[in-house]
Amino acid sequence: MPPTVLGVPSDLTALARSGIVSSRGLARAGLESVLPRLRPGADLDAVSVAAVVSKRLGGEIVDRLVEPLLGGVYAGHANRLSLRAAAPQIAALIAAGPSLQAAARATRRRVDIEQKPVFAGIRGGVGRLASAIAATPGIEIRLGSPVRELHRDVDRWRLVLGSVPDPQIVEADAVVLATPTAPSARMLSELAPHVADELRRIEYASMAVVTLAYPRLEQLPTGSGFLVPSVEGRTIKASTYSHAKWAWSAEAGGELAVLRASVGRLGEEYVLQRSDEELVALAMSDLKRAIGLDAPVVGSLVTRWGGGLPQYAVGHLDRVDRVEAAVAAVPGLAVCGAAYRGVGIAACVASGGEAATRVQAHLAALETMAP
Repeated sequence: MPPTVLGVPSDLTALARSGIVSSRGLARAGLESVLPRLRPGADLDAVSVAAVVSKRLGGEIVDRLVEPLLGGVYAGHANRLSLRAAAPQIAALIAAGPSLQAAARATRRRVDIEQKPVFAGIRGGVGRLASAIAATPGIEIRLGSPVRELHRDVDRWRLVLGSVPDPQIVEADAVVLATPTAPSARMLSELAPHVADELRRIEYASMAVVTLAYPRLEQLPTGSGFLVPSVEGRTIKASTYSHAKWAWSAEAGGELAVLRASVGRLGEEYVLQRSDEELVALAMSDLKRAIGLDAPVVGSLVTRWGGGLPQYAVGHLDRVDRVEAAVAAVPGLAVCGAAYRGVGIAACVASGGEAATRVQAHLAALETMAP
């Protein structure tokens, strides 16, 4: 893949060599230099990523560079995703100067100078984060006990858990809703109906990860993976070579190489209605056509994430501002998670930290008021 900033090319010569876009698409991208300058200060939450990038660089750059990158993060579509919310890197390019490509070149130069690692992870996989939190002293975890109701009683919270025939009551000084927007909206429907209405408007995409183990063969590809533009009409939208991307995966795999394929985009839930065996076969077929991988699979695993990726549609950040302002007016209540200001793990950790800070401030205030 040629050097880009979230799909905005920084080097048209490298883009031409890559063969990713046609000569016509390349020529259209080159026209940006004669277009009227970008006017900074526009509301970039009110426009889609595709609307801005296609106007500056053409639809082919969106289809074959920007869309695959966004699809890997959100499983969504560039013509529906808010530029400021879903593509802050491109929003930063607009703020940096009159040309997207010139700003992308400057950004890439800084990245090359800093030489920071592209990927970071945890030996054994990021799934270890949840186990580490669960093992922290002082934490009580209840499984199979969904919160059905949330009530505010003067200065305390009352949660109704469990089944209807056998309800459990939990009282708390503060509550953090770290749930997807549908259950959050349900719990807030009586307490803050306007917030619940806002949360219900956030859509979610479903996806699945197909993990395949192959023997280590010479035909296995180099690099860390590839992206698939939706215009290609394939089942998978991306593939990650885990054995090449993470040293610990290669060590743990021994004589095996592990590849992962992502399946599913917003509006394509019908793809995920196939059986695990069908998804494995489709992923293997796409890998064969894309990179010529025709080795027998030693093992496979399909992990499904129904409603796992929130969509940052046009106007998303304005909606989040309204939600957070309304929630902040309710003492001892906070919301956090992937639905608000970032779907990645780092963003979710930051969101959780901010929510914890807010409820801790509330608890500290209660202590000062205690007789």
